[in-house]
Amino acid sequence: MQFSEQPVLHDLVLVGGGHSHVGVLRMFAMKPEPGLRITVICTDIETPYSCMLPGYVAGHYNFDEVHIDLGRLAALTGARLYRDEVIGINRQSQHVVCRHRPPVAYDLLSINIGSAPRIQQIEGVQNLAIPIKPIAQFNRRWLQLLTKVRAWRGRMTVVVVGGGAGGVELLLAMQYRLRHELKALGRNPEDLKFVLLTAGDTILPTHSPGVRERFMHVLHERNVEVHTQAEVVQISPGCVHTQNGRTFDADETMWVTQTAGPAWLQSTGLMLDANGFIQVNAQLQTLTDPKIFAAGDIANFSERPLEKSAVFAVRMGKPLAINLRRSLHGERLLPYKPQPHGLALISTGNRFAVASRGPLGFSGAWVWQWKNRIDRQFMRRFNTFAPMPQTRSTSLGTLMAAAIAAWRTSKPAPPHLQLNSGASVQALSALAPRGAGASTKVDANIFSRVLGSLQTLEHEEVLIGRHEVNDTAVLKVPSGKAVVQTVDFCRSFIDDPYLLGQITANHTLGHIDAMGAKPQAATAICTVPPGLDVKIEDLLLQMMSGAVQVLNAAGCPLVGGHTGEGCELALGFAINGLIDDQPARIMRKSGMQPGDILVLTKPIGTGTLLAANARGAARGRWIDEAVRSMLVPHQIAAQILSTHGTTACTDVSGFGLLGHLVEMTRSSGVHAELHLSALPLLDGALDCAQAGILRALQASNMQLRNAVRHPKDFVQDPRYRLLFDPQTAGGLLASVPAAQVAACMASLRAAGYAQAAIIGQVNAQSAAIEPVILKL
Repeated sequence: MQFSEQPVLHDLVLVGGGHSHVGVLRMFAMKPEPGLRITVICTDIETPYSCMLPGYVAGHYNFDEVHIDLGRLAALTGARLYRDEVIGINRQSQHVVCRHRPPVAYDLLSINIGSAPRIQQIEGVQNLAIPIKPIAQFNRRWLQLLTKVRAWRGRMTVVVVGGGAGGVELLLAMQYRLRHELKALGRNPEDLKFVLLTAGDTILPTHSPGVRERFMHVLHERNVEVHTQAEVVQISPGCVHTQNGRTFDADETMWVTQTAGPAWLQSTGLMLDANGFIQVNAQLQTLTDPKIFAAGDIANFSERPLEKSAVFAVRMGKPLAINLRRSLHGERLLPYKPQPHGLALISTGNRFAVASRGPLGFSGAWVWQWKNRIDRQFMRRFNTFAPMPQTRSTSLGTLMAAAIAAWRTSKPAPPHLQLNSGASVQALSALAPRGAGASTKVDANIFSRVLGSLQTLEHEEVLIGRHEVNDTAVLKVPSGKAVVQTVDFCRSFIDDPYLLGQITANHTLGHIDAMGAKPQAATAICTVPPGLDVKIEDLLLQMMSGAVQVLNAAGCPLVGGHTGEGCELALGFAINGLIDDQPARIMRKSGMQPGDILVLTKPIGTGTLLAANARGAARGRWIDEAVRSMLVPHQIAAQILSTHGTTACTDVSGFGLLGHLVEMTRSSGVHAELHLSALPLLDGALDCAQAGILRALQASNMQLRNAVRHPKDFVQDPRYRLLFDPQTAGGLLASVPAAQVAACMASLRAAGYAQAAIIGQVNAQSAAIEPVILKL
């Protein structure tokens, strides 16, 4: 994750994380564009390299070797990665419409989402076949098939529909892998039968007769049944039906044919071809809208038909990046000139490959080694990151000076200062520092518009809230209730402001939940980097929409807030809660009893993972899991703990697990025994801790080392370091009576706290000085 001191002047949104877009990200990382913010919207955190997918299926590569880590790539290039599904484009307002979050504004838009199978028109395909595309979703189905074959008894028939290079290559890779699996289990690999069906007159119709002949020989040699002129019209359980009336037994059906663009493109008004692909010109610009580009499989290149191939998608990356940059500068765009014949290296499953280019074709084990070297070299560009060259940044003052000079001489501003939003030199002048104190506040109208667009809760206890022009809210305290107050503030630790809003709200609510209180109302305080009003408003809308989604779910209305300018994005909340005014019923840190069992409701490790993410050293799926954990609310867990007689409780946050446990033991007059091996850990946390990647607060937390008694060798254990790891939206740490703990754990897991764990026990205070004893 990178922070920029430059104001945001333009938004480039990349829809999809395909082969062309990863190239665009890399090129903009190597040469950043001053004032440009890049946002990637994608459903998946890892994007597969389709050229290596058959090798993965065959078992020659592991998962990480064939997937580009979009999370890590985005973090290292300074791009924002939004995990969501795009469902439309509003070209009039220049917004991308997403399924789960507010619309995302763009000045330039590029689409690289691949293609999807046309399965709706054919009965049974959607429920009974396994589509190869979208490729990112294929892995889960493939792993399920692997498990099924291993458990299968007797003969099995696998039908592959599609006689192009993709279908043939996938079939041979699957056959190679699955036969070896059966051999390893001591079973007969001949029990596995493969059938290839194609609607055409031949397999590999876009390749030369010599290449087709080579593959027909390989398929015959491996006892694969090949049926041409066999257009599939229906799939029923255990059977595939073709147009000519033939049927084929099928225990599993793989679908590798008839791709099309997604349905949502139909409503965009963009010019599409008959299959729903976006029509683009030689500059990869849509024929309908000059602000929108497309590349890869989703693009229909109007100059001449191109095969839906990773080779062309990869090579579109560089010209796409060049033209996006030129478009920002108002310069003439350059044409993409694809090769007349792309080189295809098609593997046969067993570390053997056939090369095909126009009329030429040759094969051998050396071709596979050549392909392997090319593919691995491509992947190293995205999974092995060298430090990017430092470019001289354009400061806010430089941008303003150039704009104002142009204005005074009545000349057009430089193209990169001509904003799509219609902003003028006066708008740029508004970016000047606003001063100190209250003068650093963001224009009140901006925040008011953002709050006015949010669907916040209404509550009868809010007498004066955000709908009235006041600097404060007025809340009613019902009879018999006491007020619980808390406040917390987070600097941005993630590039997605919507997620920042969600996590920060959940983190702050945890303080209320840990006491068994119910939240009553929240006010927000946030800082945003200086920028154009339209960019600040969009940023606030994304962040506050995420926060309100979490606050509403917790029954907590947002009643107001303030914004100010700062060096980086940050968000905090002051939250009031209500609780019965009977002290005995309030959950607190003190109250632990000897014999109690220590329960932790969430895994730990967010601190080291977020620190690694800031360095670009964390895998995207690690951060993905950490985010999911941080978004799990505490309310239900708190209710369960209270129901099962919890004697003391706190939420684990900045002081780390050990810091909060020491607070609890000291205030309760007891000692605790903590079991290192029982700690639930987030995926990747051990790797990051082992690498010595720590957050700044951890050094302060480790001053508590003298509060722990443990064997000397424990200090070398990375799990020991995680005891001091500061947590964001961490779990609840509670002491539960031993007689209640089994029922409590069962209830927690039934409620979705799958990684809740028993991590130790409470003992009576002894002569030992240390309040915590650490055991393996």
